[in-house]
Amino acid sequence: MGLFKKITIYFMGSAYIYVGIRHFIDPNFFLAIMPDYLPYHLEAVYISGVFEILLGGMLLFKKSRRIAGWGLIALLIAVFPANIYLAQNEAAQQSLDISQSLAIIRLPFQALFLGLAYWHTKDESVLKS
Repeated sequence: MGLFKKITIYFMGSAYIYVGIRHFIDPNFFLAIMPDYLPYHLEAVYISGVFEILLGGMLLFKKSRRIAGWGLIALLIAVFPANIYLAQNEAAQQSLDISQSLAIIRLPFQALFLGLAYWHTKDESVLKS
């Protein structure tokens, strides 16, 4: 495995764990971007936090990395409505103290995170043979 891929694995795994922990330390941050049409806001924040911690940790280990990558893809898709809501909702933007432009700029980064998660599902030793 290449150095850049190792760096992305450890960086993203650590980042998911950190953000997952933040779901429990500061749930109000995440509640502010929950779309009104979704039920059980606090429960959803906690559940997504658990999955971020779990999948971020799994990403760090080769044996669970493929499952973690696919799980992160599902998680990123599941939380994308919150990112769209943030881009569209002025109250959510004010609660996070960001502009609408910044909220919109954040959206394409989700595609980057999806791409990284997919890349992390690939075992390069299999690809080389």
